[in-house]
Amino acid sequence: MANLYKKDAPFQVYISFKKYLDVLEHIRYNDRLEYRVNYAQSLIDKTKNFRELRDGFQDISLLEKHEELIRLLLSDLFPTGLTNNEIKAASIPLSNITFNYTERFKNILRDAGKDFEIELRNIDDDEFYVFCCCLILQAYYKRDIKSSLPFYYDIPNKQGIMKHYKITVNSDFTEVYPTEGTKIPSEEVVDMLLENLDDFKLWKKYFPSESWILKGFTIISLVDCTSEVALSDLKSSMISIDPENLAPDENLIEIFKSYFDVSQLNFGLMLFNKKDQRLEKLPIYENLFTSHILDFWINTFDDETRRATFTNLNHNSKPIVVSHIENLDDEVKSLPSFRILRDNSINSFMVIPIVKDNELLAMMEFTSPVANSFNGLKLKKMEFFSDMILFSLNRFSFEKNYQIEAIIQREYTSIHDSVVWKFRNEAEKYFNASLAKKIYTLKQISFKNLTPLFGFSDIRSSSEKRFNLMLEDLNQQIECLHEIFTLTNSDSEKYLLALDIFENELNNEIKADSEQRFQRLLRDEIHPYLQAKLEIKTSSEVKAKIKDYFAQVFTQTDLFYASRKSLDDSITLVNRKLADVLDEAQIQAQQIFPHYYERFKSDGIEHNLYIGQNISPDLHYHSKIVHKLRYWQLKTICNMELEFRNFRKDLPICLDIASLIFVYNEKVDIRFRMDEKRFDVDGAYNSYYEIIKKRLDKAHVKDSADRITCPGKITIVYFGMENQREYLDYVNKLQKKGILKNDIEFLRVEDLQGITGLLALRVSLA
Repeated sequence: MANLYKKDAPFQVYISFKKYLDVLEHIRYNDRLEYRVNYAQSLIDKTKNFRELRDGFQDISLLEKHEELIRLLLSDLFPTGLTNNEIKAASIPLSNITFNYTERFKNILRDAGKDFEIELRNIDDDEFYVFCCCLILQAYYKRDIKSSLPFYYDIPNKQGIMKHYKITVNSDFTEVYPTEGTKIPSEEVVDMLLENLDDFKLWKKYFPSESWILKGFTIISLVDCTSEVALSDLKSSMISIDPENLAPDENLIEIFKSYFDVSQLNFGLMLFNKKDQRLEKLPIYENLFTSHILDFWINTFDDETRRATFTNLNHNSKPIVVSHIENLDDEVKSLPSFRILRDNSINSFMVIPIVKDNELLAMMEFTSPVANSFNGLKLKKMEFFSDMILFSLNRFSFEKNYQIEAIIQREYTSIHDSVVWKFRNEAEKYFNASLAKKIYTLKQISFKNLTPLFGFSDIRSSSEKRFNLMLEDLNQQIECLHEIFTLTNSDSEKYLLALDIFENELNNEIKADSEQRFQRLLRDEIHPYLQAKLEIKTSSEVKAKIKDYFAQVFTQTDLFYASRKSLDDSITLVNRKLADVLDEAQIQAQQIFPHYYERFKSDGIEHNLYIGQNISPDLHYHSKIVHKLRYWQLKTICNMELEFRNFRKDLPICLDIASLIFVYNEKVDIRFRMDEKRFDVDGAYNSYYEIIKKRLDKAHVKDSADRITCPGKITIVYFGMENQREYLDYVNKLQKKGILKNDIEFLRVEDLQGITGLLALRVSLA
C-alpha cells in the first residue's frame, strides 16, 4: 500500500485488469465478427498464466515485468494511430504511478528530465481523503456527485517552461467495495457527511483508513491547458492584494513564461504619476522585475520630452511590439535607445501602455534575449487579462491611498482608534443630513469622568548639551575661517577682527542674539567673499580649504552643524526606540480596557492615557481596570528604561533619561479642540491636572537641590498614602521579577506654584 499511495486514503489499492478481461470475455462469446472473437480469445489466452493480472496485485515491479503483455492487452484502448497525438496513459487509481504511455506522453516526460517525478498539483491531504470518500459514494452508494476536484500535472518542457495539463480520468475498469468487517455508513450518515465536506475528521470517522478496497486501473488523458492555468494564476496574483502586507508574487515571472511560452523573459512595470507626469517604480517589485526600456525612458529623456511622450500616449496608446530588433530600420538602430537593447541583450520586446478612459495608468514591458519571442499573437493574448490588470492597478491605488490615510491618521492626528467611533457617529449624521439636503452642525466631541495616567521619559540636560555643542560648532567654524583668512591677502583683516570679537563673545559674554548676528555676518559678507575667491585666480591651497569649509556648512543656516547633528540624531533615535516600546505595549494595554492614548516626542517621550466608561460604553467598567493599567504603565516605563540601556552605547552622543509617573485620582473631562485638531482637558477645574504635569519636569526634592527624577531610577509622584500603598505593591511585584532593586526612597516634592503636598517614591532599575 505504501508503494502505491503517498497520501493517507480510505482505500487498499490493488492493480487489476479483471474488468477489462471481463469485457474481452463478453466479446469472445457474444461478438458476431470472427476477427474480434479471435482477437479477444488471443488476449485472454496470453494472460491465462498470470492470475495476478485478474486477481490484483500491489507489487508495482510487476508492471515492468508484464510491460509488453499489458501493452498488448490495452492496445484497443491506446490506438497506435493516435499515439503521437494523444497524451494518455494507464494509471493506478488516484496515485502518481502511471504506465503504458502514448509516444507523445513519453516525449513530454523525457523533455522534463530524468529526475522529474510526476505529481498531482496542489492537492491538500485532507481534501484528497474526502475526495476518495466521494468516489466511494459514487461507486458504491450510486450517489450522483457532480462536483469533483480538478486534477493537474505541472511538467516542465525542454526549455524549462512549466506546462500545465488538465487530467481527465476514465474509471470504467475499477471497482470499489468494503473490506471484511467494515461498518457501512447509513444513507442518513452520508447525507450528514455531504453537508460537512470540510470536516476531515468526521469523514475519517465513518470511512477509516484502508477500510475499503479499490481494485482495477484507470485511463488518464491529459489536455495542455497551460495558457488557461497561467491566465488563472495571473488573475489570482493580481486580485490577491493584502493591504497589511503589500508584497509581490515572486512566481509572476514564471507565470508569464508559461503564459507566453517564452523560456527567457524579463518583465517590468511602472506606475504613471499623473500629477508629476512621470513613471514611478513600485518599491515592492524593485528587486524582482527588470525594466530596461522603461528605466531608459525615466533616466535619459528630459522633462519636456517625457511630458510630450506621455501626452501622446494618452491619445495614441498603441503598444510597441518588436519580434526581432535586427528587422528595425537603420535610422532606428542609430538611436541611443537601440544601444540599450544591445547592451542588455534584448532581441525581442513588447512595451504596453495601460490606459483607461484616455488616461495613462502604467507601462509594462516584456523583453527577451531570444529573437521572435514576442509578436502580434503574443500581444493578442494580453487582451484576455487586460481588464484584470486595470482592476489590480485600481485596487493597488486604492490600498496605497488607504495606507497613506492610515499613516496620516496614526502619525499626524490625534484621533485614536478607541474614540474614532464617536467621530464616525457624528460624521455619519452629517453625511446623512447632506444626502437629505438638510443642515447639520457637527457637535463637539468630548468624554467625561475619565481617570488620567501620565508619564514621561525625559532626556536629561539636553538643552545644556545643545548649548555646549552649539559653541563647539561655532568655535570650530571660526577656527576654520581663521585658517583661510590668514592665508589670504590683507583685504581679509577686517574679517579676522570680526571673528576675534565673536569668538570672545561666544566664550565669555554670549548674548541672546550672538548666533543670529554671526549668521548675518556669514551670509552677507564672509560667504560672498569666499565664493568670489573660488571664481578668481587663487592658490590651490586656499581653494581647497574654502571647498572643505563649505562642505561642512549646513546650507539652511550657514553654520557648522556636525556636533549638534550628532545630538539631534541621538535624540531622534532615543525617541523612536522609546516610542516603539510604548506603542507595542499599548496593544496589550488596550486589551485590558479600550482607552484613549496619546504620546508626544520632544526631548524624550511623554504619554497620556484616559480611562473610563464613556470611552467604551458597551463594555463593563470597574475600578480594578485602573489598577491593572497603572501596573501596566509602571512595567512599560521600566521596559523603556531597560531598552534604552541596551542601545545607549550605540548613540552618537552619550545621553541619559529619567522617567516619572504622576498618579492622579480625580476624574477629568477631555474635549477635541477643532482648532488644534487634538484632545485636551476641558474646563478650568481640570486644568489643575495639566498645571501639575507641566511643573513636575523640573521639580526638586523638598529642601534639596536634587531633581525628583534621576537617571536609572523610576520616580512615582502622588498625593496620598493610599496611592503609596498601591504602588508599593506594584514595585514589590517587579522587584520579585528582578526588574527593580530593593532601594526605595520616600520623598517629598517641593511646593510648586499653587501646588503643595505632593509625595514621591523613587526606585532603581536592576
